[in-house]
Amino acid sequence: MSEQVTLTRDGEIAVVTVNNPPVNALGTAVRQGLVAAMEQIDADDAIKAAIIIGEGRTYPAGADIREFGKPPQPPALFEVCTRIEETTKPVIAAIHGTALGGGLEISLGAHYRIADPKGRVGLPEVLIGVMPGAGGTIRLPRIAGIGKALDIMVSGRQVGAPEALELGILDRLAETDLLDDAKTFARELIAEGAGPRKTSDRTEGLGTEEENATALQAARDGIVKKARGLYAPAKMVDSMEYSLSHSLHDASIFERDAFMSCLGTPQQQGLNHAFFAERASAKVPENGRAQPRPLNKIGVIGGGTMGAGITVAALNAGLEVTMVERNAEAIANGQKNVEKVYDRDVTKGRKTEAQKTAIMDRYTPSTNYTDLSDADLIIEAVFENMDVKREVFSTLDKVAKPGAVLASNTSYLNIDEIASATARPESVIGLHFFSPANIMRLLEIVIPTKAADDAIATGFALAKAMKKVPVRAGLCDGFIGNRILAKYMSAAAFMVEDGASPYAIDAALVKFGYPMGIHAMGDLAGLDIGWSNRKNNAAKRNNQDRYNGTIADRICENGWFGQKTGKGWYVYAEGDRRGTPNPDIDAIIASARADLGITPRDFSEEEVIRRYLAAMVNEGARVLEEGIALKPSDIDVTFLFGYGFPRYRGGPMKYADMYGLDNLLTDLREFEKEDPRFWKPAQLLIDMVERGESFDDLNKRAMA
Repeated sequence: MSEQVTLTRDGEIAVVTVNNPPVNALGTAVRQGLVAAMEQIDADDAIKAAIIIGEGRTYPAGADIREFGKPPQPPALFEVCTRIEETTKPVIAAIHGTALGGGLEISLGAHYRIADPKGRVGLPEVLIGVMPGAGGTIRLPRIAGIGKALDIMVSGRQVGAPEALELGILDRLAETDLLDDAKTFARELIAEGAGPRKTSDRTEGLGTEEENATALQAARDGIVKKARGLYAPAKMVDSMEYSLSHSLHDASIFERDAFMSCLGTPQQQGLNHAFFAERASAKVPENGRAQPRPLNKIGVIGGGTMGAGITVAALNAGLEVTMVERNAEAIANGQKNVEKVYDRDVTKGRKTEAQKTAIMDRYTPSTNYTDLSDADLIIEAVFENMDVKREVFSTLDKVAKPGAVLASNTSYLNIDEIASATARPESVIGLHFFSPANIMRLLEIVIPTKAADDAIATGFALAKAMKKVPVRAGLCDGFIGNRILAKYMSAAAFMVEDGASPYAIDAALVKFGYPMGIHAMGDLAGLDIGWSNRKNNAAKRNNQDRYNGTIADRICENGWFGQKTGKGWYVYAEGDRRGTPNPDIDAIIASARADLGITPRDFSEEEVIRRYLAAMVNEGARVLEEGIALKPSDIDVTFLFGYGFPRYRGGPMKYADMYGLDNLLTDLREFEKEDPRFWKPAQLLIDMVERGESFDDLNKRAMA
């Protein structure tokens, strides 16, 4: 067939094997080989049934990303799927690993499907801003139903083999060896005289014409509405609807046209960038220079919200964890914090009691630091105070084994200063988890001055084990995320002082694509945290800089810290997580403006977004300028996974590219007239505009 596709015989059964490592991507040679295999199967009367299977670790896992952006080569994937379906002998897809996107569409083109029980299927094209284009919207609803099919496509989730069997996507699960069981399945079909069963002709997932129309309308009103701001989900529904009343040929063309209409849209560019940025974040120099140290058992200092979250993340990664707290009461609370996560999982049916017990068997609570003497990695998650953290690290230095990595979960503090409390600064790194640590995927891996490459590589290995998205961050106040956050929070604070409503700012940000506005986020995190930081940094603040906390300080002085106190920028009734505007805020704002001598003015929604993003991107450029971030896409990943930046916009630096860096610089020059210190453009940004460069150009150079 080709080097990537081979056909072998076992009696009356043809076995078509795809071998295109590492993930058997459906490149041109694979597509051509599959078509050639079907031609040979049809032409050989001795062949009564066929199996398509992948060599190595997976069934074809999707399109070949090496072909992205290149002129398409025949045959198109939808033509391959149709050719498989038109084969005159029964064809079985034997799935292991992940059959995603085009991989699942190939298997839907087959007449029958069997999978390894650990296999997964899905149509995740939405994650890069497109939709299935090779029959997914035509064939999947016919067996799984319109609602279930759309849920799979709009979420982009991977469906485990047992669920896929329940949905009718699979016909059976393998019980022993996948290929052997697929051959047994084929022999049964031959013995029964069962011929091809075209998925495109099946209707068991569908209802009456009226029921289908109702399901499609429900999809438009529900699933698609939830995918706020996304273009592809509505196109999926259009394609499904069209396929119900047209031939496979016409429906395939319609689907392909809908797929093509997604390409090149701003959100497709943003989502595609986000997809590859996430995968590029772990490509750092230290991983290329050193192997990680052993990582089997870890210690966690602290059992509060953050310490418990880190512990759960480590337990979920299969690691042994010893948690240390200062006394019996504190460690009992720490253990409760861990157990309640798994109790919730049991209550919701995500885990059994036996699974919870097996996990907790790897957890050891302690009040004695010496119980950490055999830990490979120890993570400190105590109060954000330098003296407290230095005391912890001084103690760890005495009890930790040689070679153990010592990590601080600090959000802002200087890790060099923390490391200086030990005699092993080369083994100290920062691991900035985001709360709740067992759910949030971002992990900033902060590199202090003396950290060894293998210690840094161990941080990245932990991120991989925990299935987190790691970002390498240099040493500065706030690292990447919180440093930039402070800047755009200031921009929002100044807009409120100058006349903008905090609620109008939040509404503009939600419309832009954020899950919540900056003031609602402050209430969620706790306004007292920012208040404490402002007081701690008061002595370091330059008096020439405009102060950003005038209004927020007054809110905190009333004891209003947000959701934890039931009142902040918003008021929260019991059980209410969204809140309503605090009626007392207007008076506080008016008083602050009067004291500052500010005559308020109006801010349009468009200006709010321009200022917010300009402050964010300008500080991002400074972070790059100083080497705190290795590449712009790392800043994008930080804000996509840690701060709620809308994924379909790609991240702040990608958004700036699409907005136009020259336009961004023009905005900064305009704002600079009113506050030359705060709005001064980063020199990197000025230089890039002069050279006609984009942040994507910097990404390409960093990855070269």
